[in-house]
Amino acid sequence: MKKATQRSENPYKNTDTNKRYYTYDYYLRQRFGAKVAKIPLDMGLSCPNIDGRCGVGGCIYCSGRGSGDFAESPMLSIKEQYARTREKLSSKWSTASCIAYFQAHTNTYAPLEFLRERFEEALALDGVVGLNIATRADCLEDSVCEYLAELSERTVLTVELGLQSSSDTTAKKINRGHSYAEFLEGYKKLRAASDKIEICVHIIFGLPDESREDMMRTVRDVAALRPDQVKIHLLHVLRGTAMADIYARGEYTPLEKDEYVALVADAIELLPTDTVVARVTGDGMAEDLLAPDWSRKKVSVINDIDKLLYERNSYQGIKN
Repeated sequence: MKKATQRSENPYKNTDTNKRYYTYDYYLRQRFGAKVAKIPLDMGLSCPNIDGRCGVGGCIYCSGRGSGDFAESPMLSIKEQYARTREKLSSKWSTASCIAYFQAHTNTYAPLEFLRERFEEALALDGVVGLNIATRADCLEDSVCEYLAELSERTVLTVELGLQSSSDTTAKKINRGHSYAEFLEGYKKLRAASDKIEICVHIIFGLPDESREDMMRTVRDVAALRPDQVKIHLLHVLRGTAMADIYARGEYTPLEKDEYVALVADAIELLPTDTVVARVTGDGMAEDLLAPDWSRKKVSVINDIDKLLYERNSYQGIKN
């Protein structure tokens, strides 16, 4: 008789390991039949809450690279950025398939022809099997949505929308530059453009003055939208950001590791069973990280989430 293991006792359906949630790795292997590497790319764009359209300074936690810290310089062509990063990852990923990931700042915040040129260049690169485009829900012009719908007919297209919190009070504190109602308007517009566009919603735990109830309200609001994917981030305090100044003044206390792990497990239980949990924590550049220090051990955080779900005999969607 075989010994029972976490894997053999796992009641969750969208997995072939001990994971009790729909991991991005499992999604990619099911979708493409193999491992797929994501290659971050930077078009050198800005954001409407940086350049004055709806604010200045950007979100208080965002680095100068607009979350594109792991990409090559935007001074390089898309082709050169892709080649350099792919070469760096070659020792880690033994795969010929890649997703071109336009990650830095707001990647629909430019004239359509500019966007079209870069996206088409990426799509034509050797090994590219899909595009991920990170943007904001208030930066989805009709012409852009039409083009994204057309792109989704030719490749696996994921559009990532940063929400962070469904609280308008929090949105103002973090200088997000749009309300939850505006986010919903953009989300629904993108969903209506094509059912082939996969939508990924980003949320952040540990934002200033948010309670557990505030964070779970965001999770419930997102779960009700039934997005294709969700990314859960930990708020990092990074050097050179407005959050760093707030932290230095003693006006912000980061989440403890156990708090964060419990929050993520709670969120996983509330998310729809078939929503891909594309991230359960995040990481900034090590040299710029001020707090929380425990977040440097990313694998440990992920393992603790797995352990807690097992101890609870719980899994994704059990409370949805």
